[in-house]
Order: sequence, then structure tokens, then C-alpha cells
Amino acid sequence: MENIKEIFEFEVDENFEGFRLDKYLAEQIEEATRSYIEKLINEGFAKINSKVITKSGKKIKTKERIELSIPEDEDIDIEPENIELDVVYENEDFIVINKKYGMVVHPAYGNHNGTLVNALLYYAKNNLSSLNGHMRPGIIHRLDKDTSGLIIVAKNNIAHAKLASMFIDKTIHKTYLCIVKGNFSEENLTGRIENLIGRDSKNRKKMAIVEKNGKIAISNYKVVEQVQGYSLVEVAIETGRTHQIRVHMKSLNHPILGDSVYGSADKNAKRQMLHAYKLDFLNPLDNKNYSFKGKLFDDFIEIAEKLKFNIQRYVVEN
Repeated sequence: MENIKEIFEFEVDENFEGFRLDKYLAEQIEEATRSYIEKLINEGFAKINSKVITKSGKKIKTKERIELSIPEDEDIDIEPENIELDVVYENEDFIVINKKYGMVVHPAYGNHNGTLVNALLYYAKNNLSSLNGHMRPGIIHRLDKDTSGLIIVAKNNIAHAKLASMFIDKTIHKTYLCIVKGNFSEENLTGRIENLIGRDSKNRKKMAIVEKNGKIAISNYKVVEQVQGYSLVEVAIETGRTHQIRVHMKSLNHPILGDSVYGSADKNAKRQMLHAYKLDFLNPLDNKNYSFKGKLFDDFIEIAEKLKFNIQRYVVEN
């Protein structure tokens, strides 16, 4: 057996009774393509109740324990791809990209094309930092596939190390804009959420607020505007945990519009209405203050206008 990089473990709940094994695993591991999961199953990397299963179409049952082992990355060359990027700013040390929704940041689990990294390799002609390895060149932080907005990319290793330490020290300030379901009471129009976030014990695809074995997560929110049944909210994060804002908004009983993982599907939105809107920091590399705003994408503006929000205050001019 090959060296194993990661092992995913799940217990099937009643909502997935009768699902195909490959479809179930694709639902649980959002970064993986279904074809990659089928390949792993066929090669004997999947188990049900400790028994190796090699049929990707096997129907699963409630309470069964499923295990999928992820082998070490193959020595894959990530190809540059001519994918349009919204470059907000660039200097000799870093690039600021306004990432479109629907784009995965870096290759993973058989998904090696169409990512931000593929686009960056073409755009920057390999002029990217190497500290995160050849699968994640230049990548310091990430955004979920369907979260749009600002992401900063390092062009050299010195800049990468400096900027990464600033994220750890909370000296890069990130503000998101989101549309959430429901209205807030007068006493809860602003707030600070601080708790531990870790993997949901029942669903590996999801994160959850936990009492132990999690990482500290801090979000500060401000309700900007409210209409019937929906609220426009700014969220400034002090930490960058996986799905942090989505989990925190759910914890307030105000899930993000369009977030089918932490809320429910909504006819108004095809993806979660969450946008990394602003980046502010003092750059120690040149001792200059930087402030960037990421242009809202058309779907966000259209939905906000349909709901009668005054979204024009957030529209960034070209």
C-alpha cells in the first residue's frame, strides 16, 4: 500500500441511506472530484465497517462506518492555464486577486485543472513563492470555492514568509460582506463571536463549533442594513478558520443566503452570498499602508438589488 497522507472517516446518517459509495464520498469531501474518488475506491483505498470495498456503486446503509485513505500526492505537474483573472494590484512582492466564485484556489484530490493556481502559473510565468510546494505556489491563504473576493498571493519566498506571519499575528485585516437570512434584534446589530471550530463529528464536509479539539475562531460582525427577511452584514475576522463566517452566522441562526451546507437552498441564490470585500495592512517589506476593495460580482449585486438593499455603497469603480 502506498504512503497515506490523510484518512477521512464518516458514519452514515439516515439522510444518505441507499446512496452510492462514490456519490456519498463526493458529497462529504468537497475538494475531491468524483472521478478521483472512484479511482481510489477501485484501487482499494475505501472501507466500509473495516472491510475493503472496490465497487464505487455499492449502496451504503445508515450507521455504517466509512473510511477513505488519501495516498501521498502523485508527482503531478500543474499546468499553467489562460484563465482570466481580476488583478486588483501587483508589485514585486505580491499580487492581489479578486477571485470569482466557483473557482477552487489550489489543486487537490484529483482536481488539477481550472484552479486559481493554474491561472496564476500562466499569469505570473512561474514567478511565485515556493514555500507551500509545487501544488500551492504563492498561496498564503484561501477562500472557499463559492466565496468570491480578495486573496493575496506571494511572488517570492521572503514576501510569503512575511505575509504569512502577518496573518498569524492578525495584522492583515480582512472584512467580508454577506447577505444572511432573517433580521437581527436591536441589541444584536453588532457582536463578537469567539469559540472553537473543528470538524463536525457527523459530517466531515462540515465544520462546527466544538468544546474541544478545535481551533480558536473570532469574528466581529456589524449589521449594515435590514430588509424583510434578510440582512446585509459586514464581518471582520481575526482568524481564518475553514468555513468560519459560515459557521458563525449559522450559530446566530442567520445562515448565509445560498449556503446549502450550513443553511438551506434558496431560489434567490445559486451560491453562498459571501464576498471577501476588503484587505488592509501595513506592509513591513516597504513600510507602506495598503487598502484594497474587491469588486462585487454581478450575481451578488443582482440579488442584493432584488432584495432592495442599498448595495451601491459597496460597488467599486473600475
